[in-house]
Amino acid sequence: MNAGNGLLVLMGSGETSPTMVTLHRELVAHLGGDSDAVILETPYGFQVNRDDISNRAREYFRRSVGLATVVAPDTRTDGPSIGAPGAADADKVRDLVRRADWVFSGPGSPSYALNRWHTLRLGEILRERVARGHGVTVMASAAACTVGFAALPVYEVYKAGHSPAWLTGLDLLGALGLPVAVIPHYDNAEGGTHDTRFCYLGEPRLHSLEQELPDVSAVLGIDEHTAVIIDLDTSLVRVWGRGVMTVRRRGASVLVPAGTKLPLERLRGLVTGTESADLALPRRPTDRGASAAARAPTASTGGAATLQEAVAAAELRFDSARQARDAASMAETVVELESVIAAWSADMEEDQGGEWARTVLHGMIRRLAQAAGRGLSEPEHTLGRILVPLLGLRRRLRADGAYDLADEVREAVAAGGVRLNDTAEGSEWRWAETDDQQAGSRAEP
Repeated sequence: MNAGNGLLVLMGSGETSPTMVTLHRELVAHLGGDSDAVILETPYGFQVNRDDISNRAREYFRRSVGLATVVAPDTRTDGPSIGAPGAADADKVRDLVRRADWVFSGPGSPSYALNRWHTLRLGEILRERVARGHGVTVMASAAACTVGFAALPVYEVYKAGHSPAWLTGLDLLGALGLPVAVIPHYDNAEGGTHDTRFCYLGEPRLHSLEQELPDVSAVLGIDEHTAVIIDLDTSLVRVWGRGVMTVRRRGASVLVPAGTKLPLERLRGLVTGTESADLALPRRPTDRGASAAARAPTASTGGAATLQEAVAAAELRFDSARQARDAASMAETVVELESVIAAWSADMEEDQGGEWARTVLHGMIRRLAQAAGRGLSEPEHTLGRILVPLLGLRRRLRADGAYDLADEVREAVAAGGVRLNDTAEGSEWRWAETDDQQAGSRAEP
């Protein structure tokens, strides 16, 4: 891709989930052919399962998007100098990122990523990509936290209890005239009874932190499963996905919904406070369609925007089918849920509920097996208790010469799917639709 035809894409979450496949395909199509594609693993480079995360991401882009990728490792050397980048490896990573048509970075720790990118001088290269409009640069979740002039240390504040404070960010958006602190997971609701909005900050801590920002700056919030696409050539900004982009200044927010497209200059005005917050934002029908596509039911998502929503919907369908004694729908729901779990298995985000989803799936299978067990035992344990006295009555009718009444008994049980076989010793019964099934019971001779 030539300079001057690039995109900067910020994702609030779900970067390797089924909900973002459509957008990733659009971004790859923007490249127009074979491309050098790099996954920058730095934000999760400290995790012992980083290789597994990278492999799942590569498989996601290969299978869902048709994009072959290489991983730019978080270059380190083991031994006494652990944490220090090897010079040759660091040069290779910098060269990969500088030349790549497509660069992607996602979940992990913003503070770790900033530290490593400063050490490796990768922040300079990422800023250069944006400044000259080269290629597609996708920064998601933790990586999205780093692109503003100020960055949020999520792990330290939410999980380690540190006092809220800004870090110095990469300021990729500074070259575009956007002095912002980017906060992904803006509408997070995992906390349930406690406030985990604003990337797990909650309102009190965000209110405190934004007082430290300069007057001509703002918080740029990106909802989960939502993306902000900045065309570096046309200077247009588009919001895509299921949520909104929020421009927040001193507690006052302007919501820019998915499907909106606006000039970069207008976004600058909202950020710096020179543009009216009451401004009616334009929409385009094609962009509204993109938003609808992000939320439309599909086989891979189960008609839900998150794995948790898909599992909850599957549980409701399964329980309804069980109450209706609809075994086929119960089995179909189990198969569909297994496919949904497989589709979400490449998601790089932590705590996406994969183990919980499998636990729910296993519970469904056990309940289906219990229902099947009861069904398999029906001929012996239910029909047998009914048919034995009926066949005894039929035997006595025949002994008394009441053959018409005896035939009515035969016809009645035949209507229920039971076939009678009269022998010299008495009568046997079996299911009419399974002629090869063994006799289920025998009447007294």
